[in-house]
Amino acid sequence: MTAVPGPWDYFAPGAAEVTILSACRVGGLVLIAPMFASRSVPMPVRTALLLVLTLVMQPAVQASALDGARITPGTFLTETLIGFSLGFGAALLVGAAELAADLASQAIGLSGASVLDPMGGHQTSVLGQFFALLAATLLLAADGHLVMLDAVASSFHRIPVGVAPNVAQALQVMIQQGGILFVLGLQIAAPVIGAALVTNAGLGILSRAVPQLNLMNLAFPMQIGIGILTLAASLPFLGLAASGWGEQVRANATEVISALLRAAR
Repeated sequence: MTAVPGPWDYFAPGAAEVTILSACRVGGLVLIAPMFASRSVPMPVRTALLLVLTLVMQPAVQASALDGARITPGTFLTETLIGFSLGFGAALLVGAAELAADLASQAIGLSGASVLDPMGGHQTSVLGQFFALLAATLLLAADGHLVMLDAVASSFHRIPVGVAPNVAQALQVMIQQGGILFVLGLQIAAPVIGAALVTNAGLGILSRAVPQLNLMNLAFPMQIGIGILTLAASLPFLGLAASGWGEQVRANATEVISALLRAAR
């Protein structure tokens, strides 16, 4: 196959199909990327972002696309999955922060206080909302959004529109990357969980030493107070760890692209 003639000739044969399929790939990224998929971003804004990004990337897309590209259900889903997989790594990092918030909330007794998460549009704990916004902010500070856009732009060179990649291998890599969610979430919540365990152990010893003490009025304020203080003390270390999130997103995207290319035909 040969490339579509004329990177700026949108009326060339096959150029319209390539443009629509490239929009599917960009749309897959917008569908899952934390900053772009937030419910707080209005749908018209997301649609405009999708169109702008698609048009900006067209020179590279049209120059590398194959002339055999056709719009079929298979190519539509494949291109969407490629973009989805490139934003999956960043979504895992934000999801790990939300998981850490849930674990910490259950440990210190704040799991019953729920508020509306503006990013996901669902009910979450107070700490869950805080961690979700903090993780998105740290990801932006680490240039995670730029890394994802660069990964999508680079993917058009390495996986041109019209190529049939190894989707099964990419899905396997994404499942393996899903382990980051649980490992990182537990690491973030570990200081708060540890402080809660020590507090509960101390309260248990105190209840045996002073049976007359009303622990019901003492336990919850102590757990919440010590948990929040521990969380505040651990935030600088979280910011230090998040400084490498940009490279983590890049590594995840590179791994997925390599998996897609293993059996490209």
